[in-house]
Amino acid sequence: MENLIALVNRLQRACTALGDHGEENALPTLWDALPSIAVVGGQSSGKSSVLESIVGKDFLPRGSGIVTRRPLVLQLHRIDEGREYAEFAHAPRKMFTDFAAVRKEISDETDRETGRSKAISTVPIYLSIYSPNVVNLTLIDLPGLTKVAVEGQPDSIVQDIENMVRSYIEKPNCIILAISPANQDLATSDAIKISREVDPKGERTFGVLTKIDLMDKGTDAVDILEGRSYKLQFPWIGVVNRSQADINKSVDMIAARRREREYFANSSEYRHMASRMGSEHLGKVLSKHLEVVIKSRIPGLQSLINKTIIDLETELSRLGKPIATDAGGKLYMIMEICRAFDQTFKEHLDGTRSGGDKVYSVFDNQLPAALKRLQFDKQLSMDNVRKLITEADGYQPHLIAPEQGYRRLIESTLVTIKGPAEAAVDAVHAILKELVHKSISETSELKQYPSLRVEVSSAACESLDRMRDESKKAATQLVEMECCYLTVEFFRKLPQDIEKGGNPTHSIFDRYNDSYLRRIGSNVLSYVHMVVGSLRNSIPKSVVYCQVREAKRSLLDHFFAELGKKEGKQLGKLLDEDPAIMQRRTSIAKRLELYRAAQSEIETVAWSK
Repeated sequence: MENLIALVNRLQRACTALGDHGEENALPTLWDALPSIAVVGGQSSGKSSVLESIVGKDFLPRGSGIVTRRPLVLQLHRIDEGREYAEFAHAPRKMFTDFAAVRKEISDETDRETGRSKAISTVPIYLSIYSPNVVNLTLIDLPGLTKVAVEGQPDSIVQDIENMVRSYIEKPNCIILAISPANQDLATSDAIKISREVDPKGERTFGVLTKIDLMDKGTDAVDILEGRSYKLQFPWIGVVNRSQADINKSVDMIAARRREREYFANSSEYRHMASRMGSEHLGKVLSKHLEVVIKSRIPGLQSLINKTIIDLETELSRLGKPIATDAGGKLYMIMEICRAFDQTFKEHLDGTRSGGDKVYSVFDNQLPAALKRLQFDKQLSMDNVRKLITEADGYQPHLIAPEQGYRRLIESTLVTIKGPAEAAVDAVHAILKELVHKSISETSELKQYPSLRVEVSSAACESLDRMRDESKKAATQLVEMECCYLTVEFFRKLPQDIEKGGNPTHSIFDRYNDSYLRRIGSNVLSYVHMVVGSLRNSIPKSVVYCQVREAKRSLLDHFFAELGKKEGKQLGKLLDEDPAIMQRRTSIAKRLELYRAAQSEIETVAWSK
């Protein structure tokens, strides 16, 4: 069973190395799932002395006020033989055999995190002690609860300490070691008060009574120790620590433990319970209970770890691969990202994703509506027809039919179609730009690299701008072609009967009458409507050919050509991944490594059971 505690010790050390010590974190935390024992007590409750008695060494800083200003995760490892020594997680290669140096290192490491102020920090210090005189056990020493801030401390220190203590003992996997002095009323005990709030039934609280030997004469702690004053699920344990005089005289722990045993064995009040009193018994009870709790939590831990590994792998996959180091690798990476974007863009146009249907809507709704709104009647009003016909005749009126007049009327009318044609080009351009931005936002890899995202967006939009310009030329050319060459067959088929005003034998003056001009206007309007019908079909073809087809074929061709000329440093600037994403990927990769190691170790322990 000893390997169970060793397992949790290793996992807790690994958690701390990753910055996971149970605080609010966007990443999954293993720390909160691991069983632990938190030591809680008010200042001067004898908390430090209890810990030193369990360890059998003087190693904790002492003084007035708040001495413990960071959580101390104390991992005890029993060894069969050899010299006692200590190690800190922050100094893994350094072995401490002088425990006075351990005390100094705890103070120094606290100051490194908090400065030389009296502030507190939630970041734990990890201390491992290897000795033949200890049991396998892990304890978390928390700052002592206080009621008043002293000089040099912020006013919030009282609440800050309570919040820190609560953050540990509120967790259902935390065993609470509540230290209370026997020479004070138990009703005023800070440890019992806060323990009762988070564990009202006392199901995970061990009560420890200190300073029993300092109680007033004629009083004893039997009612408390036998659970009559305040009942907990586990029996109370009384301890007798060294007095301040003993500490000043450097009385060693071996002697102190012996004197503690003698005190309970020889005291008439406590003789009947002496076998379950004392710091040695406390250490054994806690070690055994911790092993039982860890064993019961193994199935839950396995389930949590397996699920978290899947979640972390999914998140790591979403964040993408880390940046390549060489120029070739960077170029390949950029090209692959661009291809992913280009494929997404094509899927929008082809209908696999939404958006491409908007292009058809331009051709089916917007363009026809715009052509319908063209006011050909104004161009072909009686006054305008008369004006253009007479101007076209010049000094010599037309002989048979006003051909030049017809041409001018048709050209001046058809030229108005350029507006709707260009509007259709602009509308499709706007849709393609929208799809570019949409595709960029949907290309997860581009989210990693802000500079590349900007460059791809800019290059794609510049390509679309060039395609728009070409498309406008092509669309207006279609209109100009219709203006340049009229369909002769249309006019040959026009009726020439007298009733309809088409007989060329009329006098010159009759040819300029309203009936004759109205007939010319009607003929021109019929011809324009025929051309509009033709352009309604040919303009969309031109737009698709010049814009949609080209966008699918060569949206990033120019960008790729420029990309091939860039050197490694310039490519690196394009892959300037958001530092927060880089940090998150690194954190998740390390955390995934931790969980996989934890999975392997827990499975080994589970099989060994």
